[in-house]
Amino acid sequence: MIFEGQAVKVAMDDARVATVTLDLVGESVNKFNSVTLNELAEVIAILKHTDDLQGVIFASAKDVFVVGADITEFTTWFKLDDEELTDKLRHAHSIFNDISHLCCPTVAAINGIALGGGMELCLACDYRVMAESAKIGLPETQLGIYPGWGGTVRLPRLIGADNACEWICGGAQKRSADALKDGAVDAVVPADKVQESARHLVQQILDGKLNYRQRRDELRAPMQFSPIEKMMVFESVRGVVGAKAGKHYPAPMAAIKTIEKGVSQEMEKALETEIKGFVKLAKGPVAESLVNLFLSDQAIKKSAGKYAKNATPVKQAAVLGAGIMGGGVAYQSASKGTPIIMKDIRQEALELGLSEANKLLNGQIERGRLTAAKALKAMNGITPALSYGEFDHVDLVVEAVVENVNVKKSVLAETEKHIAEDAILASNTSTISITELAKDLKRPENFCGMHFFNPVHRMPLVEVIRGEKSSDEAIAKTVAYAQAMGKTPIVVNDCPGFLVNRVLFPYFAGFSLMMKEGADFQQVDKTMERFGWPMGPAYLLDVVGIDTAFHADQVMAEGFPDRMKHEGVNAVDCLFKLERFGQKNGKGFYAYEPDRKGKPKKIFDADIVDILAPTVASQTELSEDDIIARMMIPLCIETARCLEENIVGSAAEADMGLIYGIGFPPYLGGALHYLDQMGLQAFCELADKYSQLGKLYEPTARMREMATNNETYYGN
Repeated sequence: MIFEGQAVKVAMDDARVATVTLDLVGESVNKFNSVTLNELAEVIAILKHTDDLQGVIFASAKDVFVVGADITEFTTWFKLDDEELTDKLRHAHSIFNDISHLCCPTVAAINGIALGGGMELCLACDYRVMAESAKIGLPETQLGIYPGWGGTVRLPRLIGADNACEWICGGAQKRSADALKDGAVDAVVPADKVQESARHLVQQILDGKLNYRQRRDELRAPMQFSPIEKMMVFESVRGVVGAKAGKHYPAPMAAIKTIEKGVSQEMEKALETEIKGFVKLAKGPVAESLVNLFLSDQAIKKSAGKYAKNATPVKQAAVLGAGIMGGGVAYQSASKGTPIIMKDIRQEALELGLSEANKLLNGQIERGRLTAAKALKAMNGITPALSYGEFDHVDLVVEAVVENVNVKKSVLAETEKHIAEDAILASNTSTISITELAKDLKRPENFCGMHFFNPVHRMPLVEVIRGEKSSDEAIAKTVAYAQAMGKTPIVVNDCPGFLVNRVLFPYFAGFSLMMKEGADFQQVDKTMERFGWPMGPAYLLDVVGIDTAFHADQVMAEGFPDRMKHEGVNAVDCLFKLERFGQKNGKGFYAYEPDRKGKPKKIFDADIVDILAPTVASQTELSEDDIIARMMIPLCIETARCLEENIVGSAAEADMGLIYGIGFPPYLGGALHYLDQMGLQAFCELADKYSQLGKLYEPTARMREMATNNETYYGN
């Protein structure tokens, strides 16, 4: 051993081939923190002055190669001034440049995940051997930045400018087959053969069968394009990426600009170009928001892990109600390895639930994400039932029947009689109080809420709701089951609507008030979509279901009459009365017809103008700024209320709940981060301009106090 540190070790074999092994002490994965970077720099300095060095292999002692930079430490870089950040980047560049200039061939032995800086280390090597099971990629655009340690320069020279733009702008993790096809790696082997294969590759070079110096020269030189070729490549890429990224996410387009400039430059000049663009992005509000989301996501996963740490795993689950929701829950559970009984009182409902699960599994097969054998195994993990015959060995039951308090109470009380005393009952209610639903149960301590979002297979969030008598054991087991299903659980306390719907309905209320004033719902939808929402409020109501929204609105109005109760008939009331329930029956605010793939496509229905006319009390001209303010203010205030009232435990959990649950625009970082970026003083002043609209637009006393004291929700 010629070096042994806290993150890096170096051993030399008899043939003078060094193996640099990454093994960060005290961590389950390797990541680039200051310790790793400094030790790597020290190691490369040693290797530069090692006599008769024949080759260097970069390997990992962990199941991953390097997951990337330590974001918690790396984000402190973003707070540096431009010159200091530039120096930090140049220091990292100097390490990777020294690797690429070593006097002998270098090979990366990629045994597991190599992302971000880990991938850039691999790119600095002459050759790359990758495990069949490994994944590589440059996901930095998902954080509002782009690769800053040479990725925008070395990857295009290795796999071509068009492929590199796709890799970097998309930010996806690439499987070994795709990496080999694109030329990002030189060989793919079983994971236990990676280091052996890397050593064999070094030997081939030493035997004169491969010319590593020629490869280096080719990859350092500017790329050769005719003006027309260059224009065609980058204009094409810009068109595709621009359509996907949109105006709110500048990193992908900035990456293209940097790559386009860098391909015609010498390596050293191109690296400086990368640094300059990176610094600009890192100082922008989008990078701040997306990095904050990443850290918040890590925080809520850590919180969920603490709940689930001592929980007994769910070996057999059950779901009550076999409609689209029940079928979705059954699919998600079985596809992730937990067998589930799907019970209903009607055979046709069971057939619908099984059909939904089968459709989802077939979709996974078609997309290559699941083999037919695994899909069959998952389908066999769903047991349809018309009775409680097999419920005596169920660990957790998800109730997913109609959103009616009396029906739910009846079904829950009946189910409790047929399950073990330590089994958990969980209600998939979207608004009804868990404490209220527990009143007729004999074991309310074994009951909590487990609110899935539709469609279950796509929406990552599950709200786990603690009622007054819910035990820690019930919460822990439900959180653990949600995690086993591949979901992100957030534990919230009980109130009407819990977190997500409690915040969503003031947003809808702001929309309803504008509709009463004669606003065009299409204009509102387009404005909010341009602002960054995946769909506008009218379209979202149609997707949620007008009937669902109508009933939930009544629950919310009863729970918070001072601000969520409305006078007279609003647009949702009107559509509900006419049974225009949205997508589910083809007509709501919009009409729906199947597209080429059979999915509902919204179209304007001319009848809607006359239908909604009786609900319009006045006519008001609204600008885009008015629409955005009137939609966002009630949502943000209600989110603040949820934090103040301890419905949700932290700003991170509140913001991630809105991101994952209702598609809050990620570039804003969540409602509370949005308030921090705007400044609470500025927000309160904006809200006061709309004070005539009622209590929904009235900041809380705590918000005003925070504004006066210049406090923030994230404390930074």
